[in-house]
Amino acid sequence: MMMKLMQVALLFAGGLSIAGCQMDGAKTAAPVKKPPAADYQLASTAPPSANKAICYNDADLATVRARMLQQELSVATLQCQSAGGGRAFESLYSSFLAKFTGNGELANNARAIQQVSRTKRFNLDVLVTEFANRTAQKAPVDTAFCARNLRAFEWALDPQVTTLAQVPAPYDLGPDMNISPCTPK
Repeated sequence: MMMKLMQVALLFAGGLSIAGCQMDGAKTAAPVKKPPAADYQLASTAPPSANKAICYNDADLATVRARMLQQELSVATLQCQSAGGGRAFESLYSSFLAKFTGNGELANNARAIQQVSRTKRFNLDVLVTEFANRTAQKAPVDTAFCARNLRAFEWALDPQVTTLAQVPAPYDLGPDMNISPCTPK
């Protein structure tokens, strides 16, 4: 009798915990359009590092931020949906890749970030995966996730933008990941 009562109690507790889960997930829809501008970044509040071993000079920081941008836009392409349920930013991401592959910047960045990973002694695959995971975690909690990424795409594709360095990543993940500029002396 006691065993049956325990099984019923566990079943009931499990049912309550499942009932509390939201099964439909986050709804990320394509946002309303605004004129292109670099005013969409959600910055981190972590302070810059004074430790020379983990802080980054301007060139290395630009390299890492460009890779962060590419990864964040890739995640947004997978997360944000059109009204019909398709990927809202697929053509924008293709245009982004074409623009910055055509000028050789993505290839140069790929070589440069490998060099930075050797110098700073981090695993590049782990870094890129961490960028993706942290960005994917923003989608369900940031109501402006798709709008922010749309603004990033529009700015990146604007004719006045010629380099990846001119395009801030939608989220500044660097300081939270100990990727920050060295403080001046």
